[in-house]
Amino acid sequence: MKVGVLTGGGDCPGLNAVIRAVVRKGTQEYGYGFVGFKDGWRGPVEGDTVPLGIPEVRGILPRGGTILGSSRTNPFKTQNGVRSIKENLAKSEVDALVAIGGEDTLGVAARLYEEYGIPCVGVPKTIDNDLSATDYTFGFDTAVGIATEAIDRLHTTAESHMRVLVVEVMGRHAGWIALHSGLAGGANVILIPEQRFDIDRVCAWVTSRFKASYAPIVVVAEGAMPTDGELVLKDATTDSFGHVRLSGVGEWLAKEIEARTGKEARTTVLGHIQRGGTPSAFDRWLATRFGLHAIDAVRDGDFGKMVALKGTDIVRVPIAEATAKLKTVDPALYEEVGVFFG
Repeated sequence: MKVGVLTGGGDCPGLNAVIRAVVRKGTQEYGYGFVGFKDGWRGPVEGDTVPLGIPEVRGILPRGGTILGSSRTNPFKTQNGVRSIKENLAKSEVDALVAIGGEDTLGVAARLYEEYGIPCVGVPKTIDNDLSATDYTFGFDTAVGIATEAIDRLHTTAESHMRVLVVEVMGRHAGWIALHSGLAGGANVILIPEQRFDIDRVCAWVTSRFKASYAPIVVVAEGAMPTDGELVLKDATTDSFGHVRLSGVGEWLAKEIEARTGKEARTTVLGHIQRGGTPSAFDRWLATRFGLHAIDAVRDGDFGKMVALKGTDIVRVPIAEATAKLKTVDPALYEEVGVFFG
């Protein structure tokens, strides 16, 4: 059997660990051959491949990013995209695909399997941790660690100047990074997409913090919205999956806080820093286990499935089910951490 591997969507710490595990076990245990498709779904659409064997995956475990490259190509928005994929898989003699990605990449895999019979196995990847069928996705732990370290560092400069520091983290629809890093970093306000925020209440929390002779840290997810406002966009253009570019809510929030409280406010946008660099130990462990179980699913012919973490076990769930809805922050959990606000 020959297996194709691709990584789609935003890059993420741990992608290379998955690739390594898939190739190592598939080659050593099952005698499979492998081919890498470049830049997500663009690779199979255009037939752009690279050799993928044990020599190619040696030493990549601690590397961030992906050796295969990534993109946000949507074959269903590309002329003759699906037909090209089928032709190029046949040309490369690929019998099955391992697709490593988030909601959009895996959504494509689910449609290719269900509607066109292309054998796919999915591996969940997103730093947002917003796929409902798995307890955790790799990349999330690294992103939270990076954001927490940034918040720790910002506390000292905020207190030195007694100014408000707003930290904008990633999180389009789900506030898991903001919630985890904000709580771990001792933020005084955490704002997430799931709960619209009242700017007056935010300013009251900020003022309360100054009265206690401390400088406040406000952590805000890029998709958070004020009660009487709309999503703050970088621009109105969309990608092939219909997503707009976010970022800007942190800057808007800092200006509002400064205007309403009279306290100096600055913004730090962590952006792609959260998804770059070497993966944490947990993400290497989880990504490796996902890879090992993904190639087992290929061996078993259990296509149309995604590997997922449930407790400490790796299980298989239908890809379509895994991408049907996002995992968002429960209001009760958000309320739980509210004791630290202000």
